[in-house]
Order: sequence, then C-alpha cells, then structure tokens
Amino acid sequence: MTAWSKRAQDGMTLIEVLVALLILAVGLLGAAAIQLNALKYTDSSLMTSQASFIAYDMMDRIRANSAADYTVTPPTSGNLNVARDQDLYDFTTNITSFGGPTATGSITLNQRVYTITIQWNDSRATGGSGSTRSFVLTSRATVDPVASP
Repeated sequence: MTAWSKRAQDGMTLIEVLVALLILAVGLLGAAAIQLNALKYTDSSLMTSQASFIAYDMMDRIRANSAADYTVTPPTSGNLNVARDQDLYDFTTNITSFGGPTATGSITLNQRVYTITIQWNDSRATGGSGSTRSFVLTSRATVDPVASP
C-alpha cells in the first residue's frame, strides 16, 4: 500500500459531513413539525373535553331542579337563594373561563328534550382566525309520565 492510498482513506471529507448535517436537520425539522401538530390537537381535544364537562354538569343541574325553566337569559350575577339563577350564572362563568370572552352557551327546550350548545374559538388548533367549534348535548331531563290504562 502506498502512502497516497493510505492517506486517502483517513477520516471523512467535508462534503460527507455537510450531507450528514443536512439529513439530520431535515429529520429534526420533521420531528418538530409533528410535535407542534400534536400540541395543537391536544389543546383542541382539551377544549372539547372541558366543554363536555360543563355541558354534562349543567344537564345534571337541570335534572336536579327539573321544575325550573333553564331556557331564560342567564343572570349577570349569582344568586344563592334561587338555584336556577345560580346554576345559569355558573354555566356562563364556566364557559367564559374555559373558552374566553368569545365563547357562548345556550340552553333550549323542545318537547321535554334539553339541548345544551357550547361554542368557542378553536383557531389555535386549525391555524385560522375564524374557526369556531361547538359541543352539543341533547338529553331528556325528566321521565315521561306513565299513562294508566
């Protein structure tokens, strides 16, 4: 073996190092993009879970106080003496706490079936500024009366 052939076999060339760094950089950028998408979708699912907790909590309160009318406009302050008013105030406060000032909630009643709708801005998950998500819970709050034969 000559001195020239032995010297040509030593180490890596600068081009090989640059190609390896380029491949590593592309891989790291791809991993970072996947991580960012996972964070966005995790936040979106957290918001949906929060909305479902709030809606089911309100439905439980409606069932506990089934004689009250929950389709009225929610009060601007709590009233511990009237359960319905306190429930509606807590409902709107919880929605604002989780979804910000643009989040809204509504309760409708149609033939003894309550529908609770919660809407919030989910632009963080979708990347757009006007993305609105909603959670809708529909349930019968009372048992149908038994008809006697």
